[in-house]
Amino acid sequence: MRRADRKDKVRACYQHCALLYVSNKRMTNSTLRERFKIREQDYPIASRIIRDTIDADLIKPEDPESKSKKHARYVPFWA
Repeated sequence: MRRADRKDKVRACYQHCALLYVSNKRMTNSTLRERFKIREQDYPIASRIIRDTIDADLIKPEDPESKSKKHARYVPFWA
């Protein structure tokens, strides 16, 4: 079985974010770690996937004015 590449991870992150959004929930670093089975101490991995997905214009911060990274929540680009 092949490992997911960057493009696969970005697509999965977007799909996770969209699914949560239509379920009236929001994606966070924590929900993405849970989805990808990333250990809590490896949170930078999830942060990098989120950053890559933002750079691909597929998700955006729910509150662009917030400076908090720890409590950041994300929504799909179309929300």
